Formats: sequence, structure tokens, C-alpha cells
Amino acid sequence: MDATTLVTFSVYLIGMLVIGIIMYYRTHNLTDYVLGGRNLGPGVAALSAGASDMSGWLLLGLPGAIYASGMSEAWMAIGLAIGAYLNWQFVAKRLRVYTEVSNDSITVPDFLENRFKDKSHVLRVISALVILLFFTFYTSSGMVAGAKLFEASFGLSYQTALWIGAIVVVSYTLLGGFLAVAWTDFFQGILMFLALIVVPIVALNQMGGWNEAVQAVGEINPSHLNMVQGVGIMAIISSLAWGLGYFGQPHIIVRFMALRSPKDVPKARLIGTWWMILGLYGTIFTGFIGLAFISTQDVSILSQFGINVVTENGIQMLADPEKIFIAFSQILFHPIVAGVLLAAILSAIMSTIDSQLLVSSSAVAEDFYKAIFRKKASAKELVWAGRIATMAIALIATIIAMNPDSSVLELVSYAWAGFGGAFGPIILLSLFWKRITRNGALAGIVVGAATVIIWGGYLEGGIFDLYELVPGFLFSLIITIVVSMMGQPHPEIEAEFNETVEKMKE
Repeated sequence: MDATTLVTFSVYLIGMLVIGIIMYYRTHNLTDYVLGGRNLGPGVAALSAGASDMSGWLLLGLPGAIYASGMSEAWMAIGLAIGAYLNWQFVAKRLRVYTEVSNDSITVPDFLENRFKDKSHVLRVISALVILLFFTFYTSSGMVAGAKLFEASFGLSYQTALWIGAIVVVSYTLLGGFLAVAWTDFFQGILMFLALIVVPIVALNQMGGWNEAVQAVGEINPSHLNMVQGVGIMAIISSLAWGLGYFGQPHIIVRFMALRSPKDVPKARLIGTWWMILGLYGTIFTGFIGLAFISTQDVSILSQFGINVVTENGIQMLADPEKIFIAFSQILFHPIVAGVLLAAILSAIMSTIDSQLLVSSSAVAEDFYKAIFRKKASAKELVWAGRIATMAIALIATIIAMNPDSSVLELVSYAWAGFGGAFGPIILLSLFWKRITRNGALAGIVVGAATVIIWGGYLEGGIFDLYELVPGFLFSLIITIVVSMMGQPHPEIEAEFNETVEKMKE
């Protein structure tokens, strides 16, 4: 790495740690640590939700998929854009109101327990276990992305790069909690957005224009130009179904809970939706133009950064398609700009890992430690329980990520399906259906999570090639409704539901 690039990159890292230190002194209790005292403005909430949502796969995984398979992978982006908008439109405001009405709930398991007046704590514990299970894999995907970045940027071995990336992210999350995560996500979201707009434009200009890029891709593989050629209906449904996952992602919907007022939702929705749409456009074009660029330009300089280029059927290709954004940053830009772009990749990675670690640590502190073992634990004790949990979860995720052949997109897709299948139907029904019961919610979470694990891990071929989120979501929805219809919600639950509806009208 050029010394100038290294300095720029290092300044960014120091800046993130400074934010963590500042927010450390503004974190006094568990509500501050996991929800920022419900004081996020619409801009911070929107970009924080977007940045924590997109993760390293926005700058590594999805561009790599477009690079390798062409425009057929763009269906996923369409599904995500629709899902993100619907999440802001239907879930954000109602969840913000309902969590405050329901005993000022500060985590997803906390909300579910309060929503259904579950004195047994079973719903809280099962929800927390599902969060810990799938977030461990999700966090691991971020660790893999971080390792690939440090490996290509600093010429480090994969294992060394993995541990350095893990230490950087865990450090500021431990210090500042939710406020550090939200504000770093805000700045990281801006950086990611600018990078995704600038990189494909500069690359396209270097290529000579859009027609040249399309021609180059067509010569490599004409099917890469077509969104439907060679793509079966199952593949299209699976890609669009990524949008279903939004309703059950704890690290995203917790931003809705942290908004300072339900009245901020429309402005946050506008900011978040446009950030998402334009960012996904940039991602698609980065992968598409990248395929044309690498195949037609002199990219021998990439070997200096540990990015391997191979020849397949006489065509220059990246050995690892997920490094296309890193390759562009090193080839096309001045070292200072390259440092900023590499920081943008790290932003995407860090903004998601920190959110996942925070939600996971809150599950341990609030939903296990306090609820089961130490009901009278002090605020300071709970914050430290969360910090210890953060370190433990990060360690397990890093160990899982130690395989250098791990795919960022594969790990993300599994975890995304797990949360979407387990929590998506439950959150929607809890917010909009008065008749849902505790037993129905519990059955839905268990069936949704189990379906994703079994379908994604053991069933392959034929109809089973359908993305595991689809059956997970549908089976969870059906079993929740069926079991709920067998019982009757308590009058106190109905009264709280009606109170939420009235507050929504206000």
C-alpha cells in the first residue's frame, strides 16, 4: 500500500475510535448502551439503518456476484430496495410507538416478552438464542470481508488480516455502545454512498463509455447482459425474496425503536430509501463495469496488492470476484482517494458488524443475564455484561471466519434468511394483528428458524433450490396464525394493542 493511502486509511480508523471514546462518556445505562436513549434524529437513523443493513456485501459480495454472473443477480437488489421501503413504510412508525407503549421495550426479545405478557421468559430466551445463533454467522461474514480488505490493502496474510479487522471493530463498539455505532454508521453511510457513486463513473470514463463496457461484457458472455436469460423462476423468486428478510432483522428494526419521535419516520424513510436505491445502482454498475474493465485493461499492478488475476478461456479475470471494488480503488485513484475508498469498504464492514455485536450483546445482558440470573443487576453491571458478551461473540465469529475461502455473500444469505424466517412474520403480526398469541409467536419463531437451518443446510436440488428464506417465512407465518387461532389473547394485551392504534392516529 502507498504510504499516503496508509495515512488516509489510518486517519479514518482513528476517527472512528475517537467517536467511540466520546460516546463512552455519554453511555450511562443499558438503555443508552443498546438504544441510545431513543434520541436518534431522522438522518442519523436512516443512514445508520442503511449502513448497518448493507454491510461488506454491498461493496464486496454483491459486486462480486454481478461480476461473476452478470445482471441476473440484479433481482436481489430489486427485492432489497422494495423490502427496505416497505419496512420503513409499515414497520418503523408502529414499532416505535408500540415498543414505548409496551413497557418501554429496548430489544426485540424484550418487546416480544412485553407484547405478549410472557411471565415465563420462554419467548425472550428463545428469541435471544435465535439472535445469537444467526448473528454469529452474520458477524462472521463481516470478519471475512474485513480480512479480504486488509489482506489486499496491506499485503498481510488472511489470518493476520482477520484478527486486525476484528480488533478494530470490537474496540469502538465496546467503548461507546449504540451511540458510537449509530454515529459511526452515519458517517460510514455517507462515505459508502459517495464511493458507490464515484467509482463506477470513473471506471466507465476510463473504459471510454457505456457502449464500450456493454460490448466488452457481451463478448465475454452475452447472457451477462440479460436479467432473465438462463435464470429460472425459482432463482428470480429467491432473489426477490431477500426483501422479505427486512421485517425480521434485529439490527435494522432497532433503529426504528431508537428514533426520537414517530413523527421523524417520513423524513427518515425518504432519506433511507434514496440512499438504498442509489447505492444499489452503484453496486450493480461496479460489478458490471468491473468485468469489462478487468478483461480489457492492463491490470498487472494489482499483483502488488495481493489481488490475483487469472486467464480463463483467454479472458483476464479476477481470481476472487469479491475484490473488484478494492481493485478499482487501487488502479484508478490517487493514493489519498484510494485511502478514502478503502475506508468506505471498511465502513460497510464495520457498520454492520458493530450493529450485530451490539444487538447480540444486548440479548446476553438484557435477555439472559438480567432476565434470568440477575434481575436486580445495576446499570453499570449490565453495560459491562454487554461488553463482555461483545468480546465473546466476536471471538466465536472470528474463529468461524478463519477459512480464507469463505464467501461473504453465502454467510450473509444464511443469516439474513434466519432472521427473516424466524422474526419477520412475528414482528408483522405483532404490530398489525390483535389475535396473535404468545404460543403462536413462539411456534412461529421456532418453526421459522428450524426451516431455514434444515432447508439451507440439508436440502438441495429441484424445488429445494428455493432460497431458504421463502419457506422459512411462509411456514412461520402459517404456524403462527394456526396456533394463535387455537387460543385467545389476554384482555390486557388487546388493551395495549388498542392503545398503540390510538397513538398512531395521533
